[in-house]
Amino acid sequence: MTALPKVELHLHLEGGAPPAFIRGLAAEKHVDISGIFDAQGAYKYRDFWDFLKVYEAATSVLTTPEDYRRLTLAVLEESAASGVIYSETFLSPDFCGGRDVGAWREYLAAIRDAADEAEAKDGIVLRGVVTCIRHFGPEKARETAVCAAETAGDWLVGFGIAGDERAGALKDFVWSFDCAREAGLRLTAHAGEWGGPESVRDALDDLGVERIGHGVRAIEDLALVDRLAEDGIVLEVCPGSNIALGVYPNWRAHPIDRLRERGVKVTVSTDDPPFFHTTMSHEYDQLADAFDWDEGVFADLARVSALAAFCDADTRATILKKLEQT
Repeated sequence: MTALPKVELHLHLEGGAPPAFIRGLAAEKHVDISGIFDAQGAYKYRDFWDFLKVYEAATSVLTTPEDYRRLTLAVLEESAASGVIYSETFLSPDFCGGRDVGAWREYLAAIRDAADEAEAKDGIVLRGVVTCIRHFGPEKARETAVCAAETAGDWLVGFGIAGDERAGALKDFVWSFDCAREAGLRLTAHAGEWGGPESVRDALDDLGVERIGHGVRAIEDLALVDRLAEDGIVLEVCPGSNIALGVYPNWRAHPIDRLRERGVKVTVSTDDPPFFHTTMSHEYDQLADAFDWDEGVFADLARVSALAAFCDADTRATILKKLEQT
């Protein structure tokens, strides 16, 4: 499946950091975060809440624009090796400059520089989606939205919300989403992973998003599933992540196939791939084994992803042309 061209819509930049990269950066800075790795050097955690702590510990060594330039190169190299030709990555001013617009611009410049280098080297195209962090609260989300609005453009294309779905109501973040929408950014929200189907409905009704990050627990409410299908709402599904974190016990139990059969537009992504021991190729392999999906199904998924991407029309046309050439 590696040779198949892939489009990824749900990838956290920091979450894509190879463990070796983070260990090396920590060593350079004389920071001891050895407790977040197992004996084999992989990230270790017990459950989702522990995962969040490990994630934050890993990202704590990323403190400068140059760190993010190097991170972006490392992440895109891994993605390109798995056949990804276009990627949308979640970025947060919370981690890049402390929600200061001037500092945020410096981080963005470094990330874009790395993205341009990776595109020239491997042909992979990157675009950014700014995310506020739900468990940091609505006030910080407003600051994040201002950063996003000030830097919206051809490269920074979307706005969303990630983090602990248990923290606060989505209606508390309406101002931030309105701010991003007015700046021309397109909208997505993490929902329906740890929150039930009601969290998906809230994201649609309160925030007016056109894509849902995860969204898989919508399967528990078939009326909602039908609404997703009828309204053309795209789900950024990350099966390997859901299984690694225990949302579902195994690949066959995952609802992606049932959602697809009911007409929902599903896509496939990796979320935080090294944390979940996955790649886009691995996701494809496991889905093929679990549901007997053939290359035609994956070609259709890639096309759905390209059409749902937040990029400009010219970039989308280029992606679609590459997909059609295979």
